[in-house]
Amino acid sequence: MLFTPFEIKETVDMFLRYKLDIRAITLGVSLLDCACASGEETRRRIREKIFRLAGSLVKIGREIEVEYGIPIINKRVSVTPIALVAGSSEDLDYTPYAQTLDDTARQLGVDFVGGFSALVQKGFSTGDRRLIASIPQALACTERVCASVNVASTKSGVNMDAVRLMGETIKAAAEKTAGRDGIGCAKLVVFCNAPEDNPFMAGAFHGTGEGESCLNVGVSGPGVVKAALEGCRGASFDELAEVIKKTAFKITRMGQLVGMEAAKRLDVPFGILDLSLAPTPAAGDSVARILEEMGLEAAGAHGSTAALAMLTDMIKKGGVMAGAHVGGFSGAFIPVSEDEGMIAAVRSGSIGLDKLEAMTSVCSVGLDMIALPGDTSAATISAIIADEMAIGMVNNKTTAVRVIPVPGKKAGDWAEFGGLLGGAPVLPLSSAKSDAFIARGGRIPAPIHSFRN
Repeated sequence: MLFTPFEIKETVDMFLRYKLDIRAITLGVSLLDCACASGEETRRRIREKIFRLAGSLVKIGREIEVEYGIPIINKRVSVTPIALVAGSSEDLDYTPYAQTLDDTARQLGVDFVGGFSALVQKGFSTGDRRLIASIPQALACTERVCASVNVASTKSGVNMDAVRLMGETIKAAAEKTAGRDGIGCAKLVVFCNAPEDNPFMAGAFHGTGEGESCLNVGVSGPGVVKAALEGCRGASFDELAEVIKKTAFKITRMGQLVGMEAAKRLDVPFGILDLSLAPTPAAGDSVARILEEMGLEAAGAHGSTAALAMLTDMIKKGGVMAGAHVGGFSGAFIPVSEDEGMIAAVRSGSIGLDKLEAMTSVCSVGLDMIALPGDTSAATISAIIADEMAIGMVNNKTTAVRVIPVPGKKAGDWAEFGGLLGGAPVLPLSSAKSDAFIARGGRIPAPIHSFRN
């Protein structure tokens, strides 16, 4: 891959002035061959395999940072959904598996490990139920483990029994970490149409359709896109679209270079490049500010969904041209606590949960890192999940819910999670109840357009 001197200078400016970075390099590891009847032996095999394949991940990531001058913010590992691996054992509680993953990640210097997960869009296995029951304690007693549960898909519909169970699980996870503003929930995602090759936490896992191991890369550069649009004030949407597309192309080329080099040094296949614009709490690294640069007074103003739709689509169109294998989410994230512009919009009252939900119909993921009042019921959380799952199911896209009912706090209070997770104002919710709706259980059938065989 060749670069001109102008492109090199331009890329350096992106790093130094506009916070461009590789958000994550994530090594996916299959643990299917670790499963056996003994839980202790299974965990020993898990530890040994991750050490063998990911032992040099952090070292290689740092070497590439130094050699290329490209910041790599997180080095991560994703594994086969633990419900599938632990299901062969006699264990009733899967918390020890989370502790094994956490301890292994800590020894390797890995920032996060994803895959304490279950796939229950159509029903539960015994292992799925045991894993979900273990999530609250597992997230409370670990620092680096992330959990996810896929409860819906376009092909299968929405498993409303799982939706109800996840509302209860989120409440329990918040209560287990009440002293830290319910931070356990910040490491837990509920999915519709979960991708098997996602490098972003907290939803990353190594899907069963993946190989033995691969290296996935997540690139992010909201500040770069905003800076590019600053030179287009007053321009038409046709011109804005072209600028976003060209900028995404440049960002993706950098990610492709890093991903292929890291995979080569790890001696594993290069998996996918995720093109998502993932913001941080730092000023100048915000998706909300991009929307404002398009002409909105604040994120959440009328027109925000249209602006986000164009941004997401142009990111994908530009990135696909620059990367051989694109996957994961790819588009634009709109987490509240991780985006300083989104936080400002919530504080000013320009955006609320209803508008955020509408915007998820066109963004990369869904309702992300949203602080809720601590007295929010499990049924209400389940109903929020159900709405978001329906959007993903009907639109044949990935959607997700990562909400935090903050114990002891009410609407307007501040919740602090720290680091890249940031902090957020607690959002108000509708007072109308959804208990009878959630209590029905069963499965919402797949939409008619899912039948494509």
